[in-house]
This record gives sequence, structure tokens and C-alpha cells, in this order.
Amino acid sequence: MQKDSLVLVTGATGFVGSYLIRLLLKKGVSVRALRRKSSRMSLIAGLEDKVEWVEADVTDLGALEDAFEGVTHVCHCAAVVSFHPKDRHKMMKINIEGTKNIVNLCLDFGIKKLVHVSSIAALGRTPNRPHLDENCKWVESKANSRYALSKYGAEMEVQRGIAEGLSAAIVSPSVIVGSQDWEEGMAGFFKKIDAGLKYCPSGGSGFVDIRDVVRFMTLLLESDISGERYILNSDNLSHRQFFGMIAKELGVPPPPITVGPFLAEVAWRVEWLKEKILGTTPLATKESARASVTNYTYGNEKSRSVFGFEYLTMEQTVRDTAAQYLEAKQEGYSVKFLG
Repeated sequence: MQKDSLVLVTGATGFVGSYLIRLLLKKGVSVRALRRKSSRMSLIAGLEDKVEWVEADVTDLGALEDAFEGVTHVCHCAAVVSFHPKDRHKMMKINIEGTKNIVNLCLDFGIKKLVHVSSIAALGRTPNRPHLDENCKWVESKANSRYALSKYGAEMEVQRGIAEGLSAAIVSPSVIVGSQDWEEGMAGFFKKIDAGLKYCPSGGSGFVDIRDVVRFMTLLLESDISGERYILNSDNLSHRQFFGMIAKELGVPPPPITVGPFLAEVAWRVEWLKEKILGTTPLATKESARASVTNYTYGNEKSRSVFGFEYLTMEQTVRDTAAQYLEAKQEGYSVKFLG
């Protein structure tokens, strides 16, 4: 990108957005970032004076128009990830309508490149198709969560923009692993396993290092590639393998009990009942419980065919993240970032 480039990052205070901003700044790129009034700022600590912040929501078209002034490139990371039925409408509004707003403004302002962060969920899961790659077309199935539907809808907005002349590319990360807040995402499992987590779901998925995700995004941003979607995936692992890696690096026993489909069905029903009676936040919902005991694998040949791209192994990712977790534990579980 040229020196006068200005990259707008949505979802800037989230996991992917915060790592992306750090890499863009390291490359000397000027960044404008969106945040909401309610955004937690722990993941972008130390960046407050290095980024031009704009208070806006992706569903607020008026505020977004102001944010687009002078922007040359856009990375759309903002999304709601939830498997709870109560979040369905909010998720659809932000993930689909928010993306629609971003795409329309990219067209209106003549943005040079949009990189959209999607998900492997948007590939469309069905029990008859356990391995997925970029050639897989969306299939209506009970195996698709509401989140999957929202991310597929968002991808359709990006594809519409491409058809209307927008230069854009899509990345579909698998399960993203890396240091952050130790209560959030996959980083939370380092703390749970260290504390003696007893249960491990029987399924499996693809896993990818957060550093590889943002590295690939910046390469796309600087390229002439448009109209393509790339699965970002380092390794396909069972949850038992992944949890075992974490336990080994932390020097603790792995979870001893494997949760299969029957126990998963019992678990989400118990959590549903507790929520109804006690008002507690469920540890598992019907969608998350069922997803945890399914096993899908994902191809990465297409992403490895461009830029000479190679992934960090998940063993290395877990080793690096575990080392930072142990440091953070001594500091009262401080937020950490992989270098």
C-alpha cells in the first residue's frame, strides 16, 4: 500500500481487529478504527494514541459515512458471535445489515480494497460433507447454526458488492487461537484446563493462529486479488488432541471425561433449565453443544497457493500461548498478545 493509504478497521476492539491493527501499525500503515460507546478497550491498550478512533456502529449509516471520509482500504472484522437464541435478531442485524452498510459505503467512496472476515461456519455444514473447502456451496441443513446463517448472509452482501464492481476478498478462519483476555474465546480454555477442566467434547474442527489470520489479511489488502474466498486453517484436530496440547504445555492433566452426543444433549437441556429457573447464563446451548460433538475438517490448499503462505503449526501456537498464559497468571491474568 502507498504511504498515503488509510485503512478503516471495523470490530477494532475485538480479537481479530486488535491483532490486525497492531500488525498494520508495525507495517507503518495509518489506521482509522471504529468503536462503540460500550466497547471494552482492554485488547487495544497502548494503541489509543496511535490510531484515529471513530465512535460508530456498523448499523449506524450516518456515523459510518463520516468514518469513510479519506479511507482507501477497509477490513471488516465486526461481527456478533453467539449460539444463544436471544441474540438471533441482534446477530442478523449486525452481521448482515452491518456488512451491507459497509459494502455500500465501499462502493460509494470508491474504496480500493475490502477484506471481509467471514467464518468456516458460512461454508454450510451437513453430515454428508465432513470435509469442506472453498469449492463447497452453501447447503441448507439443521447442522447450520444461526451464526452460520448470519455469516453466510454477510458473505452474500460482499459478493453482491463484487458483482457491482467492488474489489473485495473474503477470509474464512477456522477456530482462532491466541493470547488475549483469558476469559474469552479459545484463550479461555487455557485457564479452564489449568483449573482442572473435567470435560472434553468428542468432536473436532480446524484451528488457526491469530497471527496467521491477520498476516494473510494484510497480504490480501496489499494485493490485486478480488472475488476470492480463502479458508484460513492450520491443522484439523479433535478437541481431545487440542485440549491435550494445552494440558501438556501447562503441565496439568487433560480433561478425563469425553462428552459424546448423548451427554451433550443432556448438558444443554440442564443449562436451559437453569437459565429459566435461576436466570444464569448457560455454559452450553443446543447449538453449541451439538456443534462440539461434530467433526468437520477444512482444506487450506488454496490459501497456501498464494503469497507462498505457510502456517504456524498448532503445536507452536499452543506453546506460545501457554507460555504467555503462565506469565499472565503470575500477573493476575493480564491481557497478553502474541508477537
